[in-house]
Formats: sequence, structure tokens, C-alpha cells
Amino acid sequence: MILTVTLNTALDLTYRVPRIDVHGSHQVREVVQRPGGKGLNVARVLAALGHGTVATGFAGGLTGSELRELLARERNITDELVPTSGSTRRTVGVVDESGGGSTQFNEPGPHISPEEWSAFQDTYARLLRDGGVNGDGDGEGVEAVALCGSLPPGVPVGAYAQLTREAHAAGVPVVLDTSGEPLRRGLAARPDLVKPNAVELAGITGTTEPLRAARAAQRRGAHSVAASLGPEGMLLVTPDGMWQAGPPRSLTGNPTGAGDSAVAGLLSGMVEELPWPDRLARAVALSAATVRAPTAGEFDEELHADLLSQVTVEESGETAPG
Repeated sequence: MILTVTLNTALDLTYRVPRIDVHGSHQVREVVQRPGGKGLNVARVLAALGHGTVATGFAGGLTGSELRELLARERNITDELVPTSGSTRRTVGVVDESGGGSTQFNEPGPHISPEEWSAFQDTYARLLRDGGVNGDGDGEGVEAVALCGSLPPGVPVGAYAQLTREAHAAGVPVVLDTSGEPLRRGLAARPDLVKPNAVELAGITGTTEPLRAARAAQRRGAHSVAASLGPEGMLLVTPDGMWQAGPPRSLTGNPTGAGDSAVAGLLSGMVEELPWPDRLARAVALSAATVRAPTAGEFDEELHADLLSQVTVEESGETAPG
């Protein structure tokens, strides 16, 4: 069982319009609602890959109730979200069908009280200790933890570092996907893998060259680094070696959630104990296949299978320092 943590969950709304006209009025062709936030997107992709997943974090208010109703319809995902008095945020993605791009609007999220944060910590500790559902000890143990996304107001900036240390104390590996100061603090707890994009990696290391930035992140504590390079694919730097891979062809569509699908690919490869190059190929193929899906947390399964057979993983001759 894989545990995904989404402290700042969201009710994702995706609008599709023929063309975005700034300051203009738009006729929306399609509206799709899904449970969202980076960790929930990861959970939905993992579930589609056949992995049992437990989702925790916060949910509250009318949007939180709606999110949980939608989450209950998902297969292979168990809801362990912690109630909060504030209302879960909404995110709105507007897809321009003429060019395939997406414009995103993200609300900040509810304020989390000290009592709510303490309740979450209790839930997290129970899941790490007992696995399964409701702490009954009858379910599977936790094979890996994904710590994903932004922190809502009120949550300590060092939260991910704390949660990483707790997972490691329980013998559970951690994948961290966040940015800014939470990522900087999280590195000090030595997560097993971090998955920033090139901009996020540059923001915490001060260098825009991806390989140098990935090595700098390792020196700051990350065991391994998977850096998203946008349409160019992904760079993977581990103590065992370095690899880079990109999709075999350019794809247009909605890129929202592509990075979350990459995390799911890396996580699933981790628990299946695949070699690093195979994990990277899966992550790149899933990320590209997500661009062609209608919403984040989904991927075109037929396209994914086709791309996976075509992704070329190139190995560097150097070994990155651990």
C-alpha cells in the first residue's frame, strides 16, 4: 500500500474553451470536476496502475464534502483525510483547445489550526504504524510515502521534513514533490527521492543548469533527484548513476498534472523494485500520456503503453555524488 499526503487538497475544475481571449467572454464547452491537489492526482494514477493507495491530508467545508464524495467513487483509494473547519480550496484550469495550453487559477487553501495539525499528525503516525484502514492492523503495510504539493496556511514550513523523518523512523521510503522553502527544509531530512521541475530546482539551488542543480540538491540531503524538464522529459540523478529520457514525440493537450503522473510512475517503480532506467521510462511515458487526458490525475492508457515501448533512456558515464 502506498500512502499519499496532500495537505492542501483541492476540488479541481477543468474548463475547455475554443480559445482564450484575455478580457473577453468565453463559452465553456465542457466542465469536469475531480478530487485534486498533487497527492490526490498521484493517488488516482497509482490506482489506475493497480496499486492500493491511502490518501490523507485535509478536507473541509462544502468543497471538501464534494471532494470526498468524488474520491469515494475512485477504485483502489482509501480516504483517510482529516476534517478541517475551513473550506477546501478550488483550482480552476482553463484549457485553450486552439493551442493546447492551460491557464491555472489556484486558491490558497484553508487555515489549519494547531488542533487540526495535531489531529493530522496522529492520523499519519497511525497509518505508518498500522497501515490498512482505520488503524485496525488488518490492511497492508505502507510500502512508500508521497509528500506532495503546497502547504496550506497554518501548517509549519518544516512540515515535510518532520513527516519525512517520521516515515524513515518507521522504515518507509519517501518521495517529496513540493517547492520553495518547504522543499528546502525537506531536503535536510534526506528524502529518498525529490521530484522538482527545473524552475523549482533552480529556486532552491541557485543554478539553472539541471545537472548541477540536481547535484546541489543531493548535497543538501536528497538521496536521488528526478528533475522534470518539461517537453524535454526528465533527468534522473542517483548515487548509482544518471539518466535522461524524453517522450518520443511532441504531444499537445492539457499539461496540468503531468508532473504528478511522473511521481506516480517513479513511486510505482520504487515499490515494484524496478531498475532506475525502467522507473524513469515509466515516469516519462505517464507524464506524456497525461497531456492527452482531459484532467489531472488521469492518463491515456493506450497512449501510455505505446509511448513506454518507445521511450529511450540515455545513461551518463558519470556517477553523481550521494
